[in-house]
Amino acid sequence: MTFRPAVTAAIALSAALVLAGCSAGPDNNTVASHAPDSHNDAVVINDADVEFASMMIVHHEQAIEMSDIILAKDDADPQVRGLAEAIKAAQGPEIELMQSWLDDWGVSPDEHQMHDMDHGDGMMSEDDLAALDAAGGADASSLFLEQMIIHHEGAVVMAQTQIDHGSSPDAVELARTIIDAQTTEIAEMEELLAAR
Repeated sequence: MTFRPAVTAAIALSAALVLAGCSAGPDNNTVASHAPDSHNDAVVINDADVEFASMMIVHHEQAIEMSDIILAKDDADPQVRGLAEAIKAAQGPEIELMQSWLDDWGVSPDEHQMHDMDHGDGMMSEDDLAALDAAGGADASSLFLEQMIIHHEGAVVMAQTQIDHGSSPDAVELARTIIDAQTTEIAEMEELLAAR
């Protein structure tokens, strides 16, 4: 009977140590190991994730701008107009999703903006957009297809970089979705362009 208080104390102490050990277990070690690249203790992300979401928002916004330009032209090819509508319908919600990630990660979209992107990312210059805006009819439809193929190819490269280097499973999954969708659209646009 004299052992009971000591045994009870030992059990309580062991339980406390085990619980303390759990709080510093693998999950916390994983977060700590990614601390230099982490922007939120609850979600392990890295700089590639932040770059992907920030840059792809800007990239998608330009695709929507290009789509709006062609949709404003009543004489544009109906198939091209249909493609522009599909691009807007897909990329608008993706922008909202990526903006929500940046909010969750505590990152302002302004931290990575247009100055970090160039034509190598498939981005159109102001002159490119002006040329699309000024074109009419068949010329506008062909120019839209040519520009959007380049734009999509840039997005595919950006998405592949996320797959190769990103940490966020959600962002990697979106990158795969972008590659699948935009590769399909590139093939469709190449067919439309070849038929013109």
